[in-house]
Amino acid sequence: MIHLKLQQSGEHVNYKRVERLYALEKLHIRRRRRKKIPVADRQPLVRPGQANEVWSMDFVFDRAASGRTIKSLVIVDDATHESVAIVPEHTIGGDHLTRILDGISSQRGTPAVIRTDNGPEFTSKAMLTWAHRKGVGLRLIEPGKPNQNAYVESFNGRFRDECLNEHWFVSLAHARTVIEAWRLEYNNERPKRSLGGRTPAQYAKQLAARPFTMPENSKSSRY
Repeated sequence: MIHLKLQQSGEHVNYKRVERLYALEKLHIRRRRRKKIPVADRQPLVRPGQANEVWSMDFVFDRAASGRTIKSLVIVDDATHESVAIVPEHTIGGDHLTRILDGISSQRGTPAVIRTDNGPEFTSKAMLTWAHRKGVGLRLIEPGKPNQNAYVESFNGRFRDECLNEHWFVSLAHARTVIEAWRLEYNNERPKRSLGGRTPAQYAKQLAARPFTMPENSKSSRY
């Protein structure tokens, strides 16, 4: 990513040199240990062709300095890999969730489909009523199979490793400020090899302008 960002800024530096300096300065982020999933259990996801076709949603939990839980609603656009929103709250119930979705949809538009796990907020009467009223299809993954929601699960790993694990939040307001800054940096400044070296925001604009064929080595089916 650092090599891509240097190229983005006009610096033409040898990849091996960047890699050597990266290791020398110990810039790597400690990654969480991920449970190995047998190959037979993997279910490939087809990436949508346009923004707002499919959103993936999940909750990620952390704690403030006071010990109170911080519950972040994470929404990812499967087509563009954009972080549509990260909404930290102490609690989020079904009615609160639909109000959040109304606010996001008023600015970005309503998705055709939302993919989630079977959490009580996502299967609540308020959420089902909202989806029916908006004409949004709800797709629930099978219990115990987070790999069926792989786009948001992959994003959650980056969010935890690079943001939550790197900061100690003194309050909910502090968490909101730090998390939103990280989200904007992720969308607008971070080039992704899986998007042909573009940032999610750049790729979204190109996708909206015309269909774009990913290069063969881009691993476009991966997040």
